[in-house]
Amino acid sequence: MKAEKNNWQSELKKNTKALAMWTFLWVFTLAFVAFGPKFIWNDNKIITIVMIIVNTLVGVGMILINRKHLNSQDPLQRKITMDAMAITLGITLILGISYSMLDITNLITFNAEISHLVFIMGITYLIAMLIGNARYK
Repeated sequence: MKAEKNNWQSELKKNTKALAMWTFLWVFTLAFVAFGPKFIWNDNKIITIVMIIVNTLVGVGMILINRKHLNSQDPLQRKITMDAMAITLGITLILGISYSMLDITNLITFNAEISHLVFIMGITYLIAMLIGNARYK
């Protein structure tokens, strides 16, 4: 029983490290796509398209390892994570559409940017995970 628990914890730790690596790679390639055209390759469209494809493929890898990480969690941690993801999806969808409508109807004086929504998504997920973990301790 103890060996089985150690094996499970080892697998979870390995998957957590892999998820961190893939997330870092995705953010790195995203930054490369965002800043490369202006600062590195002088708006070369072919290089930009290739880098967007690379970023997308790394993103797919990140999604797959995130799924593997989720499946390696114990049932309680999986529930906490899934609840946090559900809350994040709902809030992001509702606020995102409302935010877009504010922009479309010119009720805000600036453009609705996706980066604002990504920030809301990250903060929502973090808060939901903290609340979920505190609730089940």
